[in-house]
Amino acid sequence: MARKPVAREAVLDAFESLLIEVGERAATLDAVAKRAGVSKGGLLYHFPNKEALIGVLLDRLDEFAVADTEAMAQAPEGAAAYFIRSSVWDDTPLDRAVVAATRLAEVAHEETRRRFARIQQRWLEAIAADVGPAVARAVLYMGDGLYFNAMLSIGPAATPAQTATDVESLLAALERLRA
Repeated sequence: MARKPVAREAVLDAFESLLIEVGERAATLDAVAKRAGVSKGGLLYHFPNKEALIGVLLDRLDEFAVADTEAMAQAPEGAAAYFIRSSVWDDTPLDRAVVAATRLAEVAHEETRRRFARIQQRWLEAIAADVGPAVARAVLYMGDGLYFNAMLSIGPAATPAQTATDVESLLAALERLRA
């Protein structure tokens, strides 16, 4: 398999970081080039415009989400428990891609919204295969609540122990719902 060009990945990583840190409007091509340490011409060689950059970022998100869904389906504890346990911010490549894409969805980027809908549907189907469709949506909301609360850092930041307690409480609730 051919290696991806280093500059191309640096540009994509820079774009992702800028989206996370300052949002879509401030993630200009000039800012991305500067953050990546390349000339604007170098950036344009790999990505002719911002929409091309967004498309590749969304492809990256899709790749990570597909791998996550496969891991979820194979998880020994079941897809639902896996989803809840993995719904905490760990600064993983998937976490970073989700947050960056969320910044695009905030400005009503339609392709981003479509991709998120497909990803959420795949997660929901994997969870439903484990706990049934009636409980699956509740599990999805549990995980989303954990994730977005951590991502948005609303209120004082939770300690790892508090987060672990929250996860265990949700897993206990999952077991009650399974019954």
